[in-house]
Amino acid sequence: MKKKIVEATMAATMLLGAVLGQGVVANAEAVTPVATAKPTAAVKSTASVKPTATPMPIMRDNLSKFGLKKEVDLPVTISAGGLTYTLEKLMFYDVKSKEAQSLMKIYGYSDRIYKTPTKYMVWTKLTIENKGSKVIQVSAVDLNEKWHLKVDSVNLLAPTPGKTMLELNNKEALWNWVLKPGEKLSSYQMYGYFKDPSVISIYASFGGGFEEKYIVKRPGE
Repeated sequence: MKKKIVEATMAATMLLGAVLGQGVVANAEAVTPVATAKPTAAVKSTASVKPTATPMPIMRDNLSKFGLKKEVDLPVTISAGGLTYTLEKLMFYDVKSKEAQSLMKIYGYSDRIYKTPTKYMVWTKLTIENKGSKVIQVSAVDLNEKWHLKVDSVNLLAPTPGKTMLELNNKEALWNWVLKPGEKLSSYQMYGYFKDPSVISIYASFGGGFEEKYIVKRPGE
Protein backbone atom coordinates (compact mmCIF):
# COMPACT_ATOMS: atom_id res chain seq x y z
CA MET A 1 0.00 0.00 0.00
CA LYS A 2 2.79 2.42 0.96
CA LYS A 3 4.60 1.50 -2.23
CA LYS A 4 1.58 2.49 -4.35
CA ILE A 5 1.23 5.83 -2.52
CA VAL A 6 4.89 6.60 -3.08
CA GLU A 7 4.64 5.72 -6.77
CA ALA A 8 1.52 7.89 -7.16
CA THR A 9 3.21 10.81 -5.42
CA MET A 10 6.28 10.51 -7.62
CA ALA A 11 4.12 10.40 -10.78
CA ALA A 12 2.20 13.54 -9.72
CA THR A 13 5.43 15.36 -8.95
CA MET A 14 6.93 14.46 -12.34
CA LEU A 15 3.73 15.61 -14.16
CA LEU A 16 3.67 18.94 -12.31
CA GLY A 17 7.35 19.44 -13.10
CA ALA A 18 6.74 18.76 -16.78
CA VAL A 19 3.89 21.35 -16.96
CA LEU A 20 5.94 24.01 -15.19
CA GLY A 21 8.88 23.23 -17.43
CA GLN A 22 6.79 23.68 -20.57
CA GLY A 23 5.53 27.01 -19.23
CA VAL A 24 9.06 28.26 -18.61
CA VAL A 25 10.19 27.19 -22.08
CA ALA A 26 7.21 28.85 -23.72
CA ASN A 27 7.88 32.12 -21.94
CA ALA A 28 11.57 31.92 -22.71
CA GLU A 29 10.85 31.63 -26.45
CA ALA A 30 8.74 34.76 -26.25
CA VAL A 31 11.60 36.81 -24.83
CA THR A 32 14.41 37.84 -27.21
CA PRO A 33 17.79 37.51 -25.52
CA VAL A 34 19.44 40.91 -24.93
CA ALA A 35 22.52 39.87 -26.86
CA THR A 36 20.58 39.21 -30.06
CA ALA A 37 17.90 41.91 -29.82
CA LYS A 38 17.66 44.20 -32.90
CA PRO A 39 17.39 47.98 -32.44
CA THR A 40 13.97 49.47 -33.01
CA ALA A 41 13.26 51.47 -36.19
CA ALA A 42 13.12 54.69 -34.18
CA VAL A 43 16.75 54.36 -33.08
CA LYS A 44 19.24 55.52 -35.70
CA SER A 45 22.92 56.06 -35.44
CA THR A 46 24.07 59.68 -35.50
CA ALA A 47 26.14 59.08 -38.60
CA SER A 48 23.09 58.11 -40.69
CA VAL A 49 20.95 61.16 -39.84
CA LYS A 50 20.74 63.50 -42.85
CA PRO A 51 20.84 67.27 -42.27
CA THR A 52 17.67 69.27 -42.92
CA ALA A 53 17.53 70.57 -46.47
CA THR A 54 18.01 74.35 -46.81
CA PRO A 55 14.89 75.94 -48.35
CA MET A 56 15.38 77.47 -51.78
CA PRO A 57 15.40 81.28 -51.76
CA ILE A 58 12.38 83.02 -53.29
CA MET A 59 13.08 84.54 -56.70
CA ARG A 60 11.69 88.07 -56.40
CA ASP A 61 13.12 89.65 -59.57
CA ASN A 62 15.09 88.88 -62.73
CA LEU A 63 16.94 92.18 -63.01
CA SER A 64 20.33 90.48 -63.08
CA LYS A 65 19.74 89.40 -66.68
CA PHE A 66 19.94 93.09 -67.61
CA GLY A 67 23.14 93.58 -65.63
CA LEU A 68 21.41 95.89 -63.15
CA LYS A 69 22.71 96.54 -59.65
CA LYS A 70 19.93 96.93 -57.10
CA GLU A 71 19.92 99.57 -54.38
CA VAL A 72 17.58 97.49 -52.27
CA ASP A 73 16.26 93.95 -52.35
CA LEU A 74 12.57 93.26 -52.66
CA PRO A 75 10.16 93.52 -50.93
CA VAL A 76 10.15 97.34 -50.89
CA THR A 77 7.45 99.37 -49.10
CA ILE A 78 6.31 102.96 -49.62
CA SER A 79 3.53 104.92 -47.90
CA ALA A 80 1.32 107.94 -48.62
CA GLY A 81 -1.80 109.29 -46.91
CA GLY A 82 -2.46 106.13 -44.90
CA LEU A 83 -1.89 103.73 -47.81
CA THR A 84 1.11 101.42 -47.84
CA TYR A 85 2.23 99.71 -51.04
CA THR A 86 4.74 96.86 -51.00
CA LEU A 87 6.35 95.62 -54.19
CA GLU A 88 7.16 91.98 -53.54
CA LYS A 89 8.02 90.68 -57.00
CA LEU A 90 9.21 92.31 -60.25
CA MET A 91 9.72 90.21 -63.38
CA PHE A 92 10.44 91.47 -66.92
CA TYR A 93 9.22 88.93 -69.50
CA ASP A 94 9.78 89.23 -73.23
CA VAL A 95 6.34 89.80 -74.72
CA LYS A 96 6.77 86.70 -76.90
CA SER A 97 7.94 84.44 -74.07
CA LYS A 98 5.78 81.59 -72.83
CA GLU A 99 5.47 83.30 -69.42
CA ALA A 100 4.09 86.54 -70.89
CA GLN A 101 1.85 84.77 -73.39
CA SER A 102 0.43 82.51 -70.67
CA LEU A 103 -0.39 85.44 -68.34
CA MET A 104 -2.02 87.41 -71.16
CA LYS A 105 -4.15 84.42 -72.10
CA ILE A 106 -5.21 83.52 -68.56
CA TYR A 107 -6.25 87.03 -67.49
CA GLY A 108 -7.10 88.67 -70.81
CA TYR A 109 -4.25 91.17 -70.98
CA SER A 110 -3.31 92.90 -74.23
CA ASP A 111 0.16 94.07 -75.23
CA ARG A 112 -1.30 96.95 -77.29
CA ILE A 113 -0.56 99.67 -74.75
CA TYR A 114 2.16 101.74 -76.45
CA LYS A 115 2.42 103.36 -79.87
CA THR A 116 5.88 101.81 -79.93
CA PRO A 117 5.62 98.00 -79.93
CA THR A 118 5.65 96.56 -76.42
CA LYS A 119 8.88 94.66 -75.73
CA TYR A 120 8.32 93.48 -72.16
CA MET A 121 5.34 92.50 -70.07
CA VAL A 122 6.26 93.34 -66.47
CA TRP A 123 4.67 91.08 -63.87
CA THR A 124 4.51 92.37 -60.30
CA LYS A 125 3.30 90.99 -57.00
CA LEU A 126 2.09 93.57 -54.49
CA THR A 127 0.53 94.02 -51.08
CA ILE A 128 -1.48 97.12 -50.17
CA GLU A 129 -2.85 98.10 -46.77
CA ASN A 130 -5.11 100.89 -45.58
CA LYS A 131 -3.64 102.26 -42.35
CA GLY A 132 -5.74 105.40 -42.50
CA SER A 133 -9.19 106.24 -41.17
CA LYS A 134 -11.05 106.51 -44.51
CA VAL A 135 -11.80 104.18 -47.42
CA ILE A 136 -9.08 104.14 -50.11
CA GLN A 137 -9.88 102.89 -53.59
CA VAL A 138 -9.29 102.88 -57.31
CA SER A 139 -12.71 102.30 -58.85
CA ALA A 140 -15.57 104.14 -60.56
CA VAL A 141 -15.78 106.28 -57.41
CA ASP A 142 -12.11 107.33 -57.55
CA LEU A 143 -10.14 106.71 -60.76
CA ASN A 144 -6.86 108.24 -59.57
CA GLU A 145 -3.95 105.80 -59.39
CA LYS A 146 -2.34 105.64 -55.96
CA TRP A 147 1.08 104.24 -56.94
CA HIS A 148 3.27 103.93 -60.01
CA LEU A 149 6.08 101.72 -61.24
CA LYS A 150 8.54 104.04 -62.99
CA VAL A 151 11.24 102.86 -65.40
CA ASP A 152 13.70 105.29 -67.00
CA SER A 153 11.53 108.21 -65.79
CA VAL A 154 8.44 106.72 -67.48
CA ASN A 155 5.34 105.71 -65.52
CA LEU A 156 4.56 102.27 -66.88
CA LEU A 157 1.09 101.74 -68.29
CA ALA A 158 -0.99 98.86 -67.00
CA PRO A 159 -3.04 96.91 -69.56
CA THR A 160 -6.54 95.95 -68.49
CA PRO A 161 -7.03 92.34 -67.36
CA GLY A 162 -10.14 91.72 -69.45
CA LYS A 163 -11.23 88.67 -67.48
CA THR A 164 -11.05 90.24 -64.00
CA MET A 165 -11.59 93.98 -64.63
CA LEU A 166 -15.18 93.92 -63.29
CA GLU A 167 -14.16 92.28 -60.00
CA LEU A 168 -13.22 94.19 -56.86
CA ASN A 169 -10.06 93.16 -55.02
CA ASN A 170 -9.20 90.27 -57.33
CA LYS A 171 -6.24 88.41 -55.84
CA GLU A 172 -4.78 87.18 -59.14
CA ALA A 173 -4.98 90.16 -61.52
CA LEU A 174 -5.80 93.45 -59.80
CA TRP A 175 -7.76 96.26 -61.44
CA ASN A 176 -10.51 97.86 -59.31
CA TRP A 177 -10.01 97.72 -55.57
CA VAL A 178 -11.47 99.11 -52.34
CA LEU A 179 -9.88 98.96 -48.89
CA LYS A 180 -11.63 99.96 -45.70
CA PRO A 181 -9.51 101.14 -42.75
CA GLY A 182 -7.39 98.26 -41.47
CA GLU A 183 -7.85 96.07 -44.56
CA LYS A 184 -4.99 94.51 -46.52
CA LEU A 185 -4.82 92.89 -49.95
CA SER A 186 -2.18 90.91 -51.84
CA SER A 187 -2.47 90.55 -55.61
CA TYR A 188 -0.64 90.88 -58.96
CA GLN A 189 -0.41 93.58 -61.60
CA MET A 190 0.85 93.64 -65.18
CA TYR A 191 2.64 96.53 -66.90
CA GLY A 192 4.11 96.97 -70.35
CA TYR A 193 7.43 98.49 -71.46
CA PHE A 194 9.10 99.06 -74.82
CA LYS A 195 12.86 98.74 -74.13
CA ASP A 196 15.42 97.25 -71.74
CA PRO A 197 15.11 98.76 -68.25
CA SER A 198 17.85 100.72 -66.51
CA VAL A 199 16.51 103.03 -63.74
CA ILE A 200 13.60 101.62 -61.70
CA SER A 201 11.59 103.15 -58.87
CA ILE A 202 8.16 102.97 -57.24
CA TYR A 203 6.25 105.89 -55.83
CA ALA A 204 2.97 106.48 -54.03
CA SER A 205 0.96 109.70 -54.08
CA PHE A 206 -2.24 110.00 -52.06
CA GLY A 207 -3.92 112.19 -49.48
CA GLY A 208 -1.26 114.87 -49.67
CA GLY A 209 1.51 112.34 -49.04
CA PHE A 210 4.27 111.22 -51.38
CA GLU A 211 7.10 108.70 -51.19
CA GLU A 212 9.46 107.29 -53.80
CA LYS A 213 12.10 104.57 -53.49
CA TYR A 214 14.65 103.54 -56.09
CA ILE A 215 15.24 99.88 -56.75
CA VAL A 216 17.88 100.63 -59.41
CA LYS A 217 19.49 104.07 -59.63
CA ARG A 218 21.30 105.76 -62.51
CA PRO A 219 24.94 104.75 -62.76
CA GLY A 220 27.07 107.11 -60.66
CA GLU A 221 24.26 108.29 -58.38
